[in-house]
Amino acid sequence: MSTEQHDAYGDELSRISRHQSDATSARLSVFEALAGAGYSHTQADELVSILEAGAVAGAHTWVSESSAPHGAEQAFDDGWFEGVRAVASELLRIADNTAAQRGRAASSAQLLAHLRQPAPRAPQTPAPRPGPAPALDAEEILATAQRCTWACADPVFDLVESREILTVALTAVREDEKDGYVKRLEAFADQHRQRLQELLRAYGPGSAPAEHGRYALVGQPESLVICERLESAPLLLNGVWSDELPEILLDDLAFAWGARHHLPRR
Repeated sequence: MSTEQHDAYGDELSRISRHQSDATSARLSVFEALAGAGYSHTQADELVSILEAGAVAGAHTWVSESSAPHGAEQAFDDGWFEGVRAVASELLRIADNTAAQRGRAASSAQLLAHLRQPAPRAPQTPAPRPGPAPALDAEEILATAQRCTWACADPVFDLVESREILTVALTAVREDEKDGYVKRLEAFADQHRQRLQELLRAYGPGSAPAEHGRYALVGQPESLVICERLESAPLLLNGVWSDELPEILLDDLAFAWGARHHLPRR
């Protein structure tokens, strides 16, 4: 691929990612409006899925009605028709799957409820930390995670929320692991770079799974710590997470990461 082709493809990916991100935000707003109007999650899912399937069906019609340039040779015309049929068949499959999508309204409601929770106030008198290990510096760890090249090139995230989620994840770091944890995290990113890049490609912003309002943590800087803990202390992470944050956030990331250990729910 030439430099010009690479730049053009990168521009296409950027524009598609922006459209998908806007669609996810719009879908959240629509689900919220429908809930306010008295629609159940099931009714809202059905309405939104039908609308989105209709949009894909419109693309199917547009592709199916396209034709090869006038005056093209028969072999070119035949190849054009085969390509159109292949794309049209794939669009039909996507429309069918989109029309059957369910469960997004409930997930959106849970995510919105979490995002709108007020940030916890810092205690007037910090509680003493047990043990001799130095306290983890959340800001340093967040900056370390942001430097990792596997994450989104231009991430869009709520810094306050990232700190809140990171704080919970760091409580799953054992006392004997705190000293030198930043270096441990950097080594983890180097060791699993290919796996992290595949995680971002398959489930990050702009991917098909993410456009349904799920996998919100993929590509976020704090997810590096969560993935490291999923490998090192999954049960401890699950225990501290369940009392503080929506379980769907961790469940989605654990599934996308391919966590080796099942996370039991209480």
